[in-house]
Amino acid sequence: MAYEVNGKSLEATATGFLVNLDDWDKTVAETIAQSDGLTLTQEHWDVIDYLRDAYINNNGEQPNNRAILKAMQEKWPGRKVDNKTLFDLFPGNPSKQAGKISGLPESMRKGGY
Repeated sequence: MAYEVNGKSLEATATGFLVNLDDWDKTVAETIAQSDGLTLTQEHWDVIDYLRDAYINNNGEQPNNRAILKAMQEKWPGRKVDNKTLFDLFPGNPSKQAGKISGLPESMRKGGY
């Protein structure tokens, strides 16, 4: 599988995860999201930025749904943030689908919570 972005072909796994982390940028994220039927909002970007920061700055950490939920509760104070909120943003499983859009390698852990 590959994504075509600005005339360049970016290699991806059979499940749509980028092979090379360095191929990622916001245009690539938009392309991956569109292929999943999503239009990215600021809330999507908050999750994406959190996942990229955790992976790049914490030795390859890939937060699960519970960790994402906790981080977004802190990021979005004054509003109810629950699993439904995350699944409304990323219906294909927040930690995996958001990770894919974030350009991170596919997580091999079981479950997502």
